[in-house]
Amino acid sequence: MAHHAPRPPSARSAPAARTTAAPRPCWSRFTTVITVLAGAAVLVTGGAGAAHAEPSVAEIERQIDREWNALEPVIEQHNATRQALATKRRQAAALTARIEPLRRQIDQAMSKVGGLAIRAYKGENASALNAMLANPSPATVVHQLELLDQFARRQQDDIRHVVEVRDQLSARKAPLDRLIAQLGQAERQLDAKRRQIDVDIARLQKMRLKAYGDGGGTSLRPAPCPAVYPGGAAGRAVGFACAQIGKPYVWGAEGPNAYDCSGLTLAAWARAGVTLPHNAAQQRRATAPVSRNDLRPGDLVFYYADLHHVGMYVGNGWLVHASRAGAPVKMKRVDDGPVHSYGRPG
Repeated sequence: MAHHAPRPPSARSAPAARTTAAPRPCWSRFTTVITVLAGAAVLVTGGAGAAHAEPSVAEIERQIDREWNALEPVIEQHNATRQALATKRRQAAALTARIEPLRRQIDQAMSKVGGLAIRAYKGENASALNAMLANPSPATVVHQLELLDQFARRQQDDIRHVVEVRDQLSARKAPLDRLIAQLGQAERQLDAKRRQIDVDIARLQKMRLKAYGDGGGTSLRPAPCPAVYPGGAAGRAVGFACAQIGKPYVWGAEGPNAYDCSGLTLAAWARAGVTLPHNAAQQRRATAPVSRNDLRPGDLVFYYADLHHVGMYVGNGWLVHASRAGAPVKMKRVDDGPVHSYGRPG
């Protein structure tokens, strides 16, 4: 039996062979696209489980801390600007009070000069001069003319002196007025920032309530306050600060019902008769530096490189401070935060 060579595939059967092999790469490409899209969806949404995952209390606290430490310097700058504006306005008012009597003197002097001019215009001085000239004694006429001339010179000298003093005070007041205008503009700009601060604080408060509900999450007075009563002015200041524990934080407030950080230390030392500015960085400059080893109750502890937070040391490693919106005045450990330096008022 003769062996025949195998026949080549017919034209009808060749496409069938090709179509059976083609679906594999097509299906592979399809599954690859689906896989890539699914991966992208996970990246965009964070995964279905991650999208609905609730942040932990620790995560919320860290986020609040980050955002509050960006917000509190703005609050302290607002306090400083408001305080500077009030000081400059008082200085301007004092200068205005000194200038006003001089203005009245100038008005009176000019009124006299004006009266003389009017009478001269009406001929009254001319009549008086005719009467003097009619006097039989030439010496008397000369003397009276000299008196009139002296009177006129005194009037001019008085007016010149008052105007010179007035101009000196006005020259001192002019740069002050310019500064007040600049501070006023800065405060108007801060007004807009104030509204944004309120929005940010409300948002952070919602986050805090979500984490803790109506509670604060920690004890406000975890240790005796003060740990040791120092007596004297410091004793009055630290006793006042401890008595404010539990009162709310309100930015820009200095009591008696609410405080911000520098407002609390200001009010506490005011009770002891010591005046401090309403700004943490300025309080640092107004207090004597002390070392950590020399800390005693009543000393102030300043935080962060820009000095935007301050609290009062109450002994045994504890501090009282108005920490942030949504958290009442409370105690914390001194080292709970980046300490910058220490200061002693008084």
